[in-house]
Amino acid sequence: MSDKKEPGVLDGFKAFLMRGNVVDLAVAVVIGAAFTNIVNSVVKGVINPLVGAIGTQNLDSYSSCLKGPCEKAADGTVSSGVMILWGSVLGATLSFVITAAVVYFLMVLPMSKYLARAEARRKEKEGAQEVLEVTELQVLKEIRDTLVAQRGQGGARE
Repeated sequence: MSDKKEPGVLDGFKAFLMRGNVVDLAVAVVIGAAFTNIVNSVVKGVINPLVGAIGTQNLDSYSSCLKGPCEKAADGTVSSGVMILWGSVLGATLSFVITAAVVYFLMVLPMSKYLARAEARRKEKEGAQEVLEVTELQVLKEIRDTLVAQRGQGGARE
């Protein structure tokens, strides 16, 4: 029998929570939630007025009647017919595209450029280190050859 104690469920759960990717994911979710407020403000404050210059600021009002005469009740629900609310889809699509563009241009692109520069510096440093190592190796070989030559001359004199 072994005296070793197997890790318990709580130990496994603790190890799972302490993994870097779980913590990174939690941070990403929190930042994403905060970022959503910024994007919604940009859509409401900038995009909707720009769209409003062409049509209406509220994209939700754009719709088409698919079947029969569409009639809206006072509370905004459709009482008859089949209404397609394509304005809502358009608004959500614009929000998504704006979010993706902001994330790409403000986060992904600068980070990829930074990582590319860091990789280039690392390769440059490795290349310089290899040259230095080769040079040191050559110097050590020359010293060895000189010492061997001196011993050979010294042995001949004795």
